[in-house]
Amino acid sequence: MSKRYKYLSFTAISAALLILVGSVDADAARDPQVRKVVTQGLDWLAKHQSRLGHWTGNNSQYPTAMTAMAGTAMLCEGSTTTQGKYSKNLSRAVDYLLSRARSNGLIGDPIRDSRYTYGHGFAMLFLSQVLGEEEDADRREQLINVLTKAVEFSGRAQTKAGGWGYVSAADGSDFDEGSTTITQVQGLRGCRNAGIPVPKEIIDKAIAYIHKCTGSDGGVAYNIRGGGGRPAITAAAVACLYNAGNYDDKMVPKYLEYCRGKLDNISNSSFGHWHYAHYYYSQVVYRQGGNEWKKYRETMIKRLLGEATPTGFWSQGYIGPVYTTAINLTILQLENGTLPIYER
Repeated sequence: MSKRYKYLSFTAISAALLILVGSVDADAARDPQVRKVVTQGLDWLAKHQSRLGHWTGNNSQYPTAMTAMAGTAMLCEGSTTTQGKYSKNLSRAVDYLLSRARSNGLIGDPIRDSRYTYGHGFAMLFLSQVLGEEEDADRREQLINVLTKAVEFSGRAQTKAGGWGYVSAADGSDFDEGSTTITQVQGLRGCRNAGIPVPKEIIDKAIAYIHKCTGSDGGVAYNIRGGGGRPAITAAAVACLYNAGNYDDKMVPKYLEYCRGKLDNISNSSFGHWHYAHYYYSQVVYRQGGNEWKKYRETMIKRLLGEATPTGFWSQGYIGPVYTTAINLTILQLENGTLPIYER
């Protein structure tokens, strides 16, 4: 049997570790208000999944990214494709994304996913987490083949500068920018964790790209041409470095200082993409742990619970309620510890 097939259940490992450390976040996980809102949100996503297995943003856009993000929120609950309340939803989501895998390795639809590298990156992340729990040998083989080709596509799509744009380097005249670069790196990290070969030079070039985009204040700019630091991309950069295992990267202290100044005040909405910024910043602060996480979490929960609709979704943001709901549910479930990519 191939070594890649010798997996322990990620959920089982996480559960065992929580027991060993005394379940530090048990009180948070038992919070009845959070549980209620999370359940309502997940039920809303389940109800609004299409018969084909996908979710979309406004105007039926971005089905690959929305499906991967909604599916990830369900994985955070603890369900898998074969077990749990949302197993059927997850199985259908996986079927849909596998059906979107193209012969060149891209996971997505270049027509409906106009910025297809986002969907490709989020799909790699989601499917790599599914792989660790998949029990069916044929499905595992299919996932391994799709993700192996997906990694190869990302390598070819990377620009000369080391980043990624909204489309591949070839389709986008070698244009790149920070947020899609982060999405690719996190997806590649998920694949590597799941046993899919990821060439080290791809990650090294991406990290060097992020460094080059960094200003004197510690903010990461939109792209390598500058334009000033952006809180959302800077928070994503820290999460990216953590996911790549670079906790001691020389730029991390500067990034953290910049993010704290912009994002610790939850009510600060003076910058763009508030939910996207806190999707990544919450991962960073969660890894920091201690009082910093406790304070951030309490404030974030108050805001997210206050913004949730009575029927379980969040409507803020211009991409659509599936996007905002999936992000907020992921933030609220970080302490479940079910996915390796978000673990401390």
